[in-house]
Amino acid sequence: MTTAFDRRSLLAGSLVLGAGTLAMPRLAFAKSAGSRNLLFVLLRGAADGMAMLAPVGDPAFAALRGAALADYEGAPRLGSFFAIHPALSEVAAAAQSGEALFVHATATAYRERSHFDAQNLLETGGAEPYGTKDGWLNRLAALLGEGAPATPRALAIAQAVPLALRGDAPVSNYAPSALPAASEDLLARVSQLYATDSELGPLWERALETKAMAQDDGLRNLRDASAAGELAASLMRDAGGARIGMIELGGWDTHANQRFAFPRSARGLDALLGAYKAGMGAAWANTLVVVATEFGRTARLNGTGGTDHGTAGAALLMGGAVRGGRVIADWPGLAERQLFEGRDLAPTTALESVIAGAMAEHFALDPKRAMARLFPGRDSAPLSGIVRA
Repeated sequence: MTTAFDRRSLLAGSLVLGAGTLAMPRLAFAKSAGSRNLLFVLLRGAADGMAMLAPVGDPAFAALRGAALADYEGAPRLGSFFAIHPALSEVAAAAQSGEALFVHATATAYRERSHFDAQNLLETGGAEPYGTKDGWLNRLAALLGEGAPATPRALAIAQAVPLALRGDAPVSNYAPSALPAASEDLLARVSQLYATDSELGPLWERALETKAMAQDDGLRNLRDASAAGELAASLMRDAGGARIGMIELGGWDTHANQRFAFPRSARGLDALLGAYKAGMGAAWANTLVVVATEFGRTARLNGTGGTDHGTAGAALLMGGAVRGGRVIADWPGLAERQLFEGRDLAPTTALESVIAGAMAEHFALDPKRAMARLFPGRDSAPLSGIVRA
């Protein structure tokens, strides 16, 4: 295992196909690069990075989170300073085998505390909320498609295409449905109807291919995290599958009883990632998973045992392509004078730099070009050393 603690500085509508619904704005697929896979997992609601990866080695942590200290007794460690929450057992195993790393004390350029504004900025990659209309993941798809010989897929495992994937580059989405399965006769008739349509014909063919890859998943929704991970893998692991995927997980807004609420959400994330890793099989070696949230939470527990909207938090990068087994952090400290605005973990690493650097290394892009396209207007340099060469 590598060093555990690095200091930086240390169809124009939707098509219902039996068990799945594919909403396909404009075209169905986006271009990507080679056999590299990317799954972006967005934790909506502001996941607490200090619960996910507790800085137990900071002497001020006990005063801020004393009520939760017992949760980390015997928890997996990354070095002597950080402890991984026990609910993240699959993540911990991946970290200990060198296939996962955390970036701590990280945040986007946003410094307010609105979920809606923060999620908009994280998904668009813009310099200010609502200032950019398309998403950074869509712009990545477009960038990867420039001069590419093939057009692999970009896919959201969701009922609707999330903002991060919206834009000029073609994308699709897939989600389980409780609607009755369409008959083979109906599918054949629609195929005949669209056969000569230059736009809808290819869309329909790709929709049928995605349905076939999902097979009979038996799902009616995405609430079963493990099954959702397996589904994502089934749509991404093969040569004809999606190269870019996105999943959203909610339930991270832990204003009260965080010690009991956080593990429920964390176990779901852990089950999803574990099932996705297992389902990817040999393709895991060329896979990168990025897990991020809109902002962190307050350093102190509030009067109801929860945490309120904060600033810096933690990001997780996982996959066979990751140089894992460590934490990347320019740790700011948790003493009163070190907290951002006297209440939050201070941000020392730009989340935009983390994502842009990871994309550049994973897809062999020029780092400066990746930063300029995905997160325009940023001064920070892309982070390096995340993905294996």
